[in-house]
Amino acid sequence: MKRTAFTLVELLIVVIILGILAAVVIPQFSDASTDARLSSLMTNLQTIRGQLDLYKLQHNGNYPSLASFADQMTKKTNADGTVNAAGKYGPYLQRIPTNPFTVGGTGNDVTNTAAAANKAWYYDETTGEFKANNGGTTNGVAHSSL
Repeated sequence: MKRTAFTLVELLIVVIILGILAAVVIPQFSDASTDARLSSLMTNLQTIRGQLDLYKLQHNGNYPSLASFADQMTKKTNADGTVNAAGKYGPYLQRIPTNPFTVGGTGNDVTNTAAAANKAWYYDETTGEFKANNGGTTNGVAHSSL
């Protein structure tokens, strides 16, 4: 009677092949994750910048103040920028979006200090410049360059 089974060498070859395949596939998933976060960041920036331009147009050429940025962008306002539930303008955003690259903080904090720790967004109320805070890079993507 002849027995049929896999030899130890055949099993080792299969394990080695599976290891090689895993080593090739796993890095591709991490690159896809960075690409998805970068795409999300670009979409957030485009939306916020467009809404800032609309705010400026409706508020006599003035951008929202840094001190009340979140309220002025997410609630109704009067022409002078004061938050008022019966205001004529806004809201411009449902909420301040989260920066997908932020480590620490809430991910939707806004600051006017470059490279502030745990702050997601940089905003200059005099120029209306809005960008990802330059607190660092993730896989070589410089947040401030966006």
